Amino acid sequence: MEVFWEYAKAFLVGGAICAVGQVLIDYTKLTPARILVTFVVLGVALGGLGVYQPLVEWAGGGASIPLTGWGNAIARGTREAVAEKGIYGVLSGGLTISAAGVAAAIFFGLMGALVFRPKEK
Repeated sequence: MEVFWEYAKAFLVGGAICAVGQVLIDYTKLTPARILVTFVVLGVALGGLGVYQPLVEWAGGGASIPLTGWGNAIARGTREAVAEKGIYGVLSGGLTISAAGVAAAIFFGLMGALVFRPKEK
């Protein structure tokens, strides 16, 4: 039964984040790209303030998988690097912690582009 609640919490939090994005798409003139950037910046801001990490610990993948979770990871990496390296950590921390995710996105994007052929609309 405990596993069910883990999945339920992840579903509810992840669904709420996606619902906010859908509402922004439907009822504002913001482009999807601006909404995505807003989510990342919001994740960085909430992560920098230490507010987002407790949500990640409570909701698991529902909070860490969306773009706000990536922003939180960047903030966490920057904080850790600043604690280790001082001011130079500001430049390297966010890149170090998110490098694997960025590399995977580039690799799988390339694989998708090689396998599938785009069609003109």
